Amino acid sequence: MADPIDGGEDIFEKLRKGVDPKLEEEKIRIANEREQAQYAKYQRRTNELIETNSSLPTTISSIRVLNAPHTRRGFLDRVFKPILSTYQERPYTLAEAIREVAIAADKLHRLDIFQDPISLYVNRPDQADSSTTPTDIDVYLSVREKSRLLLKTGTNAGNGEGDAFANVLLRNVFGGAECLNVNASIGTRTRSAYQTAFNTPILSNPDFQWEIGGLASSTQKIWSSHEEALRGGWTKIRWLAPGGGRHELVYNGVWRQITGLSSNASPTIRNDAGDSVKSSIMHTWVKDRRDNPMLPTRGYFNKTSLELAGWGPLKGDVAFGKAEVEGQGAIPIPVPGIKGESGVSLSTGLRAGVLYSLPLGLETEPKSSRINDRFSLGGPTDVRGFRLSGLGPHDGGDAVGGDVYAAGSANLLLPLPRVGRDKPFRLQAFVNGGRLLALKKSQKDGTESEKVRDLVSSTVADLGDGLPSMAAGFGLVYAHPVARFELNFSLPLVLRKGEDGRKGLQFGIGINML
Repeated sequence: MADPIDGGEDIFEKLRKGVDPKLEEEKIRIANEREQAQYAKYQRRTNELIETNSSLPTTISSIRVLNAPHTRRGFLDRVFKPILSTYQERPYTLAEAIREVAIAADKLHRLDIFQDPISLYVNRPDQADSSTTPTDIDVYLSVREKSRLLLKTGTNAGNGEGDAFANVLLRNVFGGAECLNVNASIGTRTRSAYQTAFNTPILSNPDFQWEIGGLASSTQKIWSSHEEALRGGWTKIRWLAPGGGRHELVYNGVWRQITGLSSNASPTIRNDAGDSVKSSIMHTWVKDRRDNPMLPTRGYFNKTSLELAGWGPLKGDVAFGKAEVEGQGAIPIPVPGIKGESGVSLSTGLRAGVLYSLPLGLETEPKSSRINDRFSLGGPTDVRGFRLSGLGPHDGGDAVGGDVYAAGSANLLLPLPRVGRDKPFRLQAFVNGGRLLALKKSQKDGTESEKVRDLVSSTVADLGDGLPSMAAGFGLVYAHPVARFELNFSLPLVLRKGEDGRKGLQFGIGINML
C-alpha cells in the first residue's frame, strides 16, 4: 500500500513550480472559442428564427438589458417601454419587432456609454407559464459599459501656437448617460483656458440634449496688439430634425476684457480696451452629408448661424445681430484606366457673414461694433497664404476686423504615389480668396438705424468690387479622425494695402477648413 504522505510531497512540489504559461494560454484560448461558439449559436438561432417566421404575428413580452449595472432602469425604460407589445394597438410581425428593437439598440449606441457591439438575442418564453402566449418573445440585449472615467493629457502644435492640455471625462454620472467634461490647457498664445461642461439627454433621447457650462481663458492676440480675457457661461439645447439637420439654441453670458496692450497698439485697439459684457442668444443649423468630414470625396455640408446680442431684455453693453452661412461640396473625379474610385476629388467651399449694429437695450441709436465681435479672416484654416487675421482692415500694424466678409476656395486632392487612395494622405492644390470690409460712416441723412441699414447693404455690394485677395499653392494633407493637418506652400496672388500675406510654408490644424 502506497504511503499518502509521499503523494502529498509531489503535490506541493508542483505548486512550488507554479502554473505553466502555455497551459494558461491554452485555457484562455479554449474559453474564448467556447464564448465565440456560443455567440455564433445564438446568432444562427436568431437568424433562423427571423428567416423562417418573419411574417408571423409577434408580441414582445419583455426586453432585458444585461451587464449595465451603472445605468438606471428608469432611464432604459424610456427607451424600450414604448416598443413593448403592451403599448401597441396590434401585434408586430417578427421582422417588425426585430427592426423596432434594433432602432432602440441604436439609441443606446448613440448615447456613447456602451461599447460596440451591442448583441441582440431573441428567445421564446417557457410555454408552461400560463401568463405567456404562443406569439410572445423575450428580447435580450448584451452590453458592456464604457469606462466611466477617462483622463487624457497631451500637447498640440499648429496655427502659430503650441499648448499642453489635460482633459477629464466622466461618463454616465448619474446613470442616465450624463457627461461631465473638464478641460484645462496652457499655451504660447492661449496662455490659459479652463472649461467645464455638463450635458444630459432629455427623456433618454440621444438626439435631444441639454448642456450647461462655463469657461475662463486668456488669449494673446499678437496680430492686434492685445490680450483678451473671457469669463462666462452658457446653456444650450441640441436636437436632430427629421430631415437630418442638427439644431443648437444657445444663451451666452460672457464678460470680456481687452487688456495687456503693447506699447505700439493702434488707436482703434486702445479705443476698444477695457471691459464689456455680451449677453446673447444664438441658433446654429448644420447639415452634413459628406462621406468623410476631414477628407471629403463626395457630399455636401451646409451651416447657418444667427446671433442676437444686447437687444431688448438681453441687456449687456454690446448690441448687434450677426449672421453667417457656410457651404462645402465635394465630387469624385474619375481617372481613365483606374477602375472604381480613383481617390481624386475636387472640393469647393464658401463662407460669408454680416454684423449689424443694433440699439442697446431700450436705446434708439445703435453703437459701433467692437473688435471682440467683428469677423477676422486669414490663416491656414480659412484663407491660406495669409497670416492669422491678415485680410481686411488694419490700423497701422493691427488687424481690427470687419463687419462683412466673404471667402471661397477650390481644392484638388490626389492620392500619394505608392500610398494608395485608402490611406488618409493626400496631395493638395488649391486657390482661395476673400474680402473683409468694415462699415464706414454714412453721408446720408436720416436716423442712425437707417444709416446703419444703408451702410450694411452698400458694404455687402462692395464685396464684388474688384478681385478678392487671393492666394494659391500646393501641399500635403493628413486626415486624422479628430482633426485635419495641412502643410502647404502658398503664394499670395492679390494683396491689398495693409493686408499681411505669407509666402512660403504654412502649417495648419483644423476641424472644418475652408
